[in-house]
Amino acid sequence: MHKNVLFYSVFSFLVFATSGHSLAQTLRPPAYPLVTHDPYFSVWSMTDKLTDSPTRHWTGKPQSLEGMIRVDGKAYQFLGAVPTTYASILPTAELQSYTAQYTTTKPETGWEKPDFDARRWKSGAGPFGDTPEARTRWATQESNDIYIRREFTFDGKADRKNLQLVVNHDDDVEVYLNGVQILSKPGYVSEYIHLPLSEAGQQALRTGKNVLAVHCVSPRGGSFIDVGIVQPIKSAVINTAEQTNVTVSATQTNYAFTAGPVKLTVNFLSPLLMDELDVVARPVTYVTFSAQSADEKPHAVQIYFSEAGTLATNTIGQKVVTKAGQASGISYEMIGTEEQPILQKKGDNIRIDWGYAYLAVPQSTESRTASGIATTLKQSFLDSGQLASSAKGVAGEVAQNVALATVLNMGNVTKPVEKYLMLAYDDLYSVQYFNQNLRAWWCRDGKTTMPMLLQTAAKDYSRLRQKSTAFDAKLRTDAQKAGGKEYADLCVLAYRQAIAAHKIVAGPKGNQKTEPVFFFSKENFSNGSIGTVDVTYPSAPLFLLYNNELAKGLLRFIFDYSESGRWKKDFPAHDVGTYPLANGQTYGEDMPVEEAGNMIILTAAAAHVDGNATFAREHWPTLTKWVSFLKRDGFDPTNQLCTDDFAGHLARNANLSAKAIIGIACYGKLAGMMGDQKTADEHLTLAREMAKKWMEMDADGDHYALTFDKPAGSWSQKYNIVWDKMLDLNVFPTEVARKEIAFYLKQQKPYGLPLDSRKTYTKSDWIMWTATLAESPDDFQAFIRPVWKFANETPSRVPLNDWHETTNAKQVGFQARSVVGGYYIKMLEQWLLAKKKK
Repeated sequence: MHKNVLFYSVFSFLVFATSGHSLAQTLRPPAYPLVTHDPYFSVWSMTDKLTDSPTRHWTGKPQSLEGMIRVDGKAYQFLGAVPTTYASILPTAELQSYTAQYTTTKPETGWEKPDFDARRWKSGAGPFGDTPEARTRWATQESNDIYIRREFTFDGKADRKNLQLVVNHDDDVEVYLNGVQILSKPGYVSEYIHLPLSEAGQQALRTGKNVLAVHCVSPRGGSFIDVGIVQPIKSAVINTAEQTNVTVSATQTNYAFTAGPVKLTVNFLSPLLMDELDVVARPVTYVTFSAQSADEKPHAVQIYFSEAGTLATNTIGQKVVTKAGQASGISYEMIGTEEQPILQKKGDNIRIDWGYAYLAVPQSTESRTASGIATTLKQSFLDSGQLASSAKGVAGEVAQNVALATVLNMGNVTKPVEKYLMLAYDDLYSVQYFNQNLRAWWCRDGKTTMPMLLQTAAKDYSRLRQKSTAFDAKLRTDAQKAGGKEYADLCVLAYRQAIAAHKIVAGPKGNQKTEPVFFFSKENFSNGSIGTVDVTYPSAPLFLLYNNELAKGLLRFIFDYSESGRWKKDFPAHDVGTYPLANGQTYGEDMPVEEAGNMIILTAAAAHVDGNATFAREHWPTLTKWVSFLKRDGFDPTNQLCTDDFAGHLARNANLSAKAIIGIACYGKLAGMMGDQKTADEHLTLAREMAKKWMEMDADGDHYALTFDKPAGSWSQKYNIVWDKMLDLNVFPTEVARKEIAFYLKQQKPYGLPLDSRKTYTKSDWIMWTATLAESPDDFQAFIRPVWKFANETPSRVPLNDWHETTNAKQVGFQARSVVGGYYIKMLEQWLLAKKKK
């Protein structure tokens, strides 16, 4: 990280000064949060310098925010590298719709040749496959193979050496150009990738008529194919501002730059303050600019900021419309797709393409907003420091070409001058819950509009900025007190990510007077499930600590699913669908012991935080059914998955058994809180007897084994036992955790404690839970330091991934998930201890 000049705003100063830290922030985040509200409205910088790459959605797709500062007529870029745009030689469906000839039966020899007669083949719109994006269905149940032919004309003007082949394939693909094979690629990808057009392809490409032929085979389930040829278009090169500092706090990311004789700070604030439910649910990020002279001389300064149309689309080629508007005190621009397919897509690597992205500024004669072709808006600013008065918005243009923009005229700057803008998203409807479309919490009344919300947000700006800064400082102080500096760094990094992997919606009223809070998670880059119980489980500590209503909002829809009769099994569902459609479990296999234990434990945790069992009482028959299952089938689990499903099935899983035991104890605790001491004693006694038996069956010398049948040398993190300590259950003797901690300390790798003896990969959230079993601060920090080292050194530049390799710090899978909320378990423990002393 380059820190040649130390420059910071008063707010970032307060964050560090009040937390007792030096101004230098030593942790280098894998990615920097900029806009963080929900799984769709989530924009990050994935490079250390803000100008080294386009800003991106957490999935990695460019969602470009661009910023330039003009100083005395000279422009400097400070935000975002310009994303590459492409001219189509032969478009993919991502850029433009097309029709092709195809067959799913093996054709005659020479099918790839230009003169082959394909008149008997079918005609269909590309792309082809069995995903929601496919426009012509290719079902592998009918045929594993598909053959496609497309004719196109090349005018010969583009330099063949600069052309790129664009392909998205599932699975193996062969591509021919005029009968010459130009690509053979095995496996599959889940997005469009750009490959240089091979030398064979360059030679085969003709001026005039050409034929591209494609063969794709998908023998393993899932199918998709789309291929095209494009020419990259170079963007104008401008000077780059020198980035001198970047700091990340819980709710803010603050950058400092030098642009010629002017110093500039840019602050991104997503005020996710969980003690104000209406604020944390508000999808509005503030971006604040402060400029001042570095040489004490006055300098004319204007700031340009733009938001790409792709913030409101799933793919770059979707057509968009823009609209300008005003409300009392603000001006805004909005953009969305022409089609507006509300809640029509589900899945993992998908971005929202309904609703509208907003860019808003306080009304002022010194600020102006506009929408239009991105290159035109930028050029107008470069030429004049203003937006062209002719910019009237667009309709029917593809998203990659369009932007919303504003110019903030800072005037002749000597002392600091500060202005801000707001970025927002109105998704209209957020989640479909058993075929009922639910609104976001902020507009649950059906009357509040985004312009109205932006007015409220503008009035709240100063208060929320000050409150967020104070909160950031307190969070860091509390985290450092609980677990040390490295632990505090990790908690700060996890905060916005954990919240933004959820959506706060108003549940259906039913028999209640008001809408209940539903807090839906999305399994980011896992399988796209919504409301997954074993994702809720590791995420919960953050919400138990800062807003128990949100913690209960993670559980309500699972209770409702069972209590409505839709889910009929005697253990909880794994999920309620695939995001954003919560119409019933879509995961292919149950996790019976895992989910039953999770739901009972978290209900007890919520009751423990509340100090009463009111929430549990509402669902007592359901909890009773689930604990009966655990008593019957939980102690010695059959071959089944647990939350670590990526590790495969496992029978007689000792850690899963420990979860069942803790779950039974939690039911007893709840019964006691409800005044039923007989039931409480029965279940707590049973849990303690089970724990003794567990110790006998799983003991393996200096540690406890992976499974009860004790494969030689096996072991696993027994992170589920942490709740015994957290909830004062006193089920497992302290010697269990003491023995395990001593053993784990000998198993550590450079980047953390492996999950278990089967592999060297780990889950960082479970390390935090395991570390919390430690009795001494030194032992706790011994587990945390390698995780900090992973976050600081991982070559995988994505929002914090929770599944990584302990030998080289590389991402194994997952990213931007909510489970990093589990990092807060040590802070939760300390808070509960303080509460107990009171």
